[in-house]
Amino acid sequence: MIIEVNKLVKSWISKKFYSLVLKQSARVLKACLPDRQAEKKIDNLSIALVSGQTIKKLNHQYRRINQVTDVLSFDDPPQIIICWPQLKKQAKEQKHSQKKELAILLIHGFLHILGHDHRRKTDRIKMEKMEAKILKLIK
Repeated sequence: MIIEVNKLVKSWISKKFYSLVLKQSARVLKACLPDRQAEKKIDNLSIALVSGQTIKKLNHQYRRINQVTDVLSFDDPPQIIICWPQLKKQAKEQKHSQKKELAILLIHGFLHILGHDHRRKTDRIKMEKMEAKILKLIK
């Protein structure tokens, strides 16, 4: 998988970290869900770090929700868009590092691209378990 990172805002996290998180996510998912992972092969993935204003516009345009969100993901073409100011705010609120919050958002967005969602409670629980398992291996 080729990962392209576009930092449209200033951040200190290296591009290598993005690759580590996503490749580890793919490995875990392949082991846990070999059939589902085979259904969706991602060759190229674009990641963008954006401002609150930019993600609010995108959230309104694509989801009809006129507010800032932490992460948006799209599957055609595969891309994850992360709001850097929201990431920093959430890391502070959760009392963990910005790097950990970035990993959480990358994993969450990646799972969405692979077709997972959290609309139903059972799906939410399943998705949260996968996120936790992947996050443990990244530390």
